[in-house]
Amino acid sequence: MTRTQAARKKRANGVESRQRILDAAAEIAGERGYEGTSIAAVSAKCGLPASSIYWHFKDKDDLIAAVIERSFETWLAAVELPDEQAGSPLERVTVMAANVAKSLLEAPDFLRLGLMLALERRPDAPQGRTVFLQVRETATQKIVEMGRILFPDLDENGIRTLTTYAMAGADGLFVQRELNGEAVDLVAMFELHAQLVHDAARRLAAGPSN
Repeated sequence: MTRTQAARKKRANGVESRQRILDAAAEIAGERGYEGTSIAAVSAKCGLPASSIYWHFKDKDDLIAAVIERSFETWLAAVELPDEQAGSPLERVTVMAANVAKSLLEAPDFLRLGLMLALERRPDAPQGRTVFLQVRETATQKIVEMGRILFPDLDENGIRTLTTYAMAGADGLFVQRELNGEAVDLVAMFELHAQLVHDAARRLAAGPSN
């Protein structure tokens, strides 16, 4: 084996180990929460020594933050507004909402862990909470941009109001899924939510009723 081949194998092994660690941390944190997650537990779950975990992550905070970032990147890649050929604004936003729901079913860690951390009030906030608030702001801006495209008649205040409503509803539906499991059809609920958001946009654009 040449030096180049050896270096590539080492990098590949490093990437694989990092993914194993993140997978284990996501599973444990999802079951036990932030406080119940430890490097020892992650080590036992992924089968790698603690020294390997510390080689990739400086501490538990850094590890949880990386779990949130990875999950968010997976979610963000799935959140794209269909082009105009896909149909009316209602049809486009409904398709997008279904894709958002599917991505949350596949990569729920950033929202699950992030909401846990965001709702906690501590003098010293964990790094994961800070990362979640940052990625949430990125998500907010993405939804704002989509709102401007879908609902050009809305002013900036209307767009912000609609974004707040859309995100709050999505959070609530996700929590319902977490509490009730498969009894909640998340895709169907997100499609319904999209229709309500669309109706709200039309009402906001029309202005106060007389």
